[in-house]
Amino acid sequence: MEDIKSLSPEELQAYCESIGEKKFRAAQIYEWLHKKLATEWDEMTNISAALRQKLSEDYYLPKLEIATVLKSEAGDTEKFLFKLADGNVIESVLMRYEHGNSVCISSQVGCRMGCNFCASTIGGRIRDLTAGEMLEQVYHIQRHDGQRVSNVVVMGTGEPFDNFDNFCRYYERISDEKGLNISGRNITVSTCGIVPKIRELADRQYTLTLAVSLHSPTDELRRSFMPIANKYTIREIMDACDYYFEKTGRRITFEYSLINGVNDSAECAEILSKLLRGKNAHVNLIPVNPVKERSYTKTNAEGVRGFKNILEKNGINATIRKGMGKDIDAACGQLRRSYTTNT
Repeated sequence: MEDIKSLSPEELQAYCESIGEKKFRAAQIYEWLHKKLATEWDEMTNISAALRQKLSEDYYLPKLEIATVLKSEAGDTEKFLFKLADGNVIESVLMRYEHGNSVCISSQVGCRMGCNFCASTIGGRIRDLTAGEMLEQVYHIQRHDGQRVSNVVVMGTGEPFDNFDNFCRYYERISDEKGLNISGRNITVSTCGIVPKIRELADRQYTLTLAVSLHSPTDELRRSFMPIANKYTIREIMDACDYYFEKTGRRITFEYSLINGVNDSAECAEILSKLLRGKNAHVNLIPVNPVKERSYTKTNAEGVRGFKNILEKNGINATIRKGMGKDIDAACGQLRRSYTTNT
């Protein structure tokens, strides 16, 4: 059975016509799903009982059950552990900023990319999320919080480009003016550097922000903690990013997790500066979140500032990510890992 929230307006219209319904019914159904955020068929009160019954026979409504909600002491961050219909669990994070609410969602149950400083990849990938399951993370949090979500980042558990088709369906639904109508400029997707999919995304010419998890200025160092580096070189990633910028005109963010004694030296900062010089790029520096199963520790505040200063001295735009929710295991994979090992 197919997830109805993944369907495009055109696919819903074709379905309605195929069962002898007027095509305007598709628009009504779509509005219930993506604007009114219905969770049950019977909520669709302007649709006949017979059609609701038919829909329930042909499709399913993806639903999430809250397993745990943790709220930071500061009150600016909430972490949701959602249970899926098959019993798997995923994480989502609500972050409250002055400019609006931002939600970070997962794209897979687990992850097979193997980055060895990240909790998300411990245990590997179990399955992909459907577009509807990705959407429902945002919808559920908006219903729960009672306030509009204005920004979405696909940076939780999973590699979005390892689930590319579902991610694209998700993006097209979440940004649709017939739904929540979240501007593409307020949507960010993060990838560890799957080169063919960066190019494919460029060809789609979405208006979103692309964030590339680089974390190293050299292939040799990158291969030591990111297995994807054995398949795609930094040069290949940079060429794909150049292509992305040519096709979209959108500045690219390079994420750089600073690991104490590994990739945080002045030499690394200089090499990174040389790599990005002349590009329309922004570096997001992230003191790595310690994971108890790993030996890595984060660079101290002085070291982070020093790394940033070298980048800026060389003309590279850089910011330090504000840490939020450290007291509630808000980093990717930590809460899910804790839950699955204790249940």
